[in-house]
Amino acid sequence: MSQEENYQWLDFGAGHQMLTPINVRIMMQRDIHVIKVFTPDSEDFPIGVVALSDIDRKARTASLWYVLGDKKFAGRGYTARAASKILGEGFTNLGLQSVYAWTVDNNAISIRILERNGFRVIGRRRECHYLSGQIRDRLLFDLLASEYREL
Repeated sequence: MSQEENYQWLDFGAGHQMLTPINVRIMMQRDIHVIKVFTPDSEDFPIGVVALSDIDRKARTASLWYVLGDKKFAGRGYTARAASKILGEGFTNLGLQSVYAWTVDNNAISIRILERNGFRVIGRRRECHYLSGQIRDRLLFDLLASEYREL
């Protein structure tokens, strides 16, 4: 997870992008995050992380993010299904009403994961993400509890 090919898509604020085991441990100790590791079907080794962060229990909102660390499992739907599962937990167990997400505008894989899970584009934040020597836009998405359907 701490390789640039993974963290280049992330932003944890104040320029922090790298996802280290220490960062994850600290995040898991705060009640504003629900972080899950996901594995391939019928296996027990981790291949990625999916999370709800910035959980606001009063407003009933959270943000979704995910990282597939082991790219040999790309294109098999693991990340989309892991996102679907944590969304279900958020809407059912946490009582969330709305979940939002963003992705860099040229990240077609992440856009597809969000769309498969029912997210809709709600806007664009222009020129705010530095990626491979270029400044990129972020696409903003959201999903309401009433729109959620498990994959």
